[in-house]
Amino acid sequence: MASFGIALALGILSAFGFAPFGIWPLTLLGFGLLYLPLARATRGWHAALIGWLFGLGQFVLGLDWIAKAFTYQANMPTWLGWIAVVLLSCYLAVYPALAAFSAWWGTKRLNGGAATMALLFGASWAVCEWLRATVFTGFPWNPASVAMIDLPLAQAARFAGTYALSGLIVSSAGFILILAMRPKESLTRNTIASTANIPAAIGLGLLVGLYVVPTLLKQFAPPAPPPFPKGPVVRIIQPNIDQGERWDPGLAQRHLALEQALSGVPGDRPRLILWPESGIEQNVLEDPAARAQVASILGPKDFLMGGGESPIRDKSGTEIEAGNSIFTIGAGGKLWARYDKAHLVPWGEYLPMRPLMSAIGLSRLVPGAIDFRPGPGPATVDVPGFGKVGMQLCYEMVFSGRVVNEAYRPDFIFNPSNDAWFGRSGPPQHLAQARMRAIEEGLPVARSTPNGVSALIDADGRILHQIDAHQSGMIELPLPAPRPATFFSMIGNWAVALIAMLLTGLAFAARRYKDSFI
Repeated sequence: MASFGIALALGILSAFGFAPFGIWPLTLLGFGLLYLPLARATRGWHAALIGWLFGLGQFVLGLDWIAKAFTYQANMPTWLGWIAVVLLSCYLAVYPALAAFSAWWGTKRLNGGAATMALLFGASWAVCEWLRATVFTGFPWNPASVAMIDLPLAQAARFAGTYALSGLIVSSAGFILILAMRPKESLTRNTIASTANIPAAIGLGLLVGLYVVPTLLKQFAPPAPPPFPKGPVVRIIQPNIDQGERWDPGLAQRHLALEQALSGVPGDRPRLILWPESGIEQNVLEDPAARAQVASILGPKDFLMGGGESPIRDKSGTEIEAGNSIFTIGAGGKLWARYDKAHLVPWGEYLPMRPLMSAIGLSRLVPGAIDFRPGPGPATVDVPGFGKVGMQLCYEMVFSGRVVNEAYRPDFIFNPSNDAWFGRSGPPQHLAQARMRAIEEGLPVARSTPNGVSALIDADGRILHQIDAHQSGMIELPLPAPRPATFFSMIGNWAVALIAMLLTGLAFAARRYKDSFI
């Protein structure tokens, strides 16, 4: 029983590595110490329960922002938000449980030791994070590697991607524990090349490759590509409109005036003005006059991109669904392009099992009587003077390997979002995951939100400038340049299979060595 309580506590501890806390050593410590109760498990279901409790603790703390989202739903009591957090965490914890069981079972089958378990747990964790991002439309929030976003090792996502990198980090935590528990004389008496020290060699190689080499490479790496000289600028708008005000029709003109004021006036240089998700409250798809009003702040070479709804009507003209869209509007109100969000949020943009949920008085967390219809997937739009713009709306940005139109690689990604209903921890967590997408794809990311966190991120995942939550403001900077296509952008999440096979092969090689965590 003690092992089960320890696993739950370690899961909570590990969650402090994620934003807004950012104490990444606690994530490593949580994963590292998890090997102790896992190694003591005597049955498969013990190992699975240890992994499940670890995941439960990590997700309940890491997803606390979901409880805040429920406060915007009039039909649901506030306390129901925390029940939703716990229930969702109970489901998500199935994936750590599966990873823990797989590592325990594989170690027993191979008759291996601590090194075997560390390698198999990393391989299993990578696969299970990918499964979590895929099954039942997926929910890949807070993968383990995102806790390390501010470390040089995050740059390894260019090659491995988020989920495979998570697996390497989980394995590395096990080897840190192995090396820490080894008697000092065993490391000094035997060389690393000694066959008796193969697990130590594997562990040191992994740790050096993850933590030392990226740090050294950072010191000698070529500088990031400079912004386009004397070229166009992006102007990112954050109007600081609270979620409780966003859907008040009586405030629509006030919101428009605020966004237009922050957008400024035309100048000598072309501007790409970026408004947040739901920033265009007028029906610009069907109303040319509304488009002209929105575009009144544009110069002849300016463009505006922002989120809004696009009605979908039946033959009688009745609105039956809607698209959650990004509109690209040029001077004079010309509708240049439209993108419809493809990966919709359950409960936020559509109501699962609507007949049943409606019958018991439940509705979407975001106001609206009709559901959104998903679009076809990632798209790239040519915007004259600004190049190729990839578009990912809000929650879509958290899906590693699924944010870019592979047939038409963009120069940067525009990620309008509405994080106003994500509480205190949701917005910085969302920002961290957008930074990881920038690293994986080698593409800058521009984020505009109603009340934070808005940011311009370069192709190395660095924040060039941001507007913190609950502040009004704008960012005006030259467009950062993209990097060449990364290895991950070419192979996608096949990297998970490659890393899992590598770690499993090393586990097989280390099976004869019986180092123990206990």
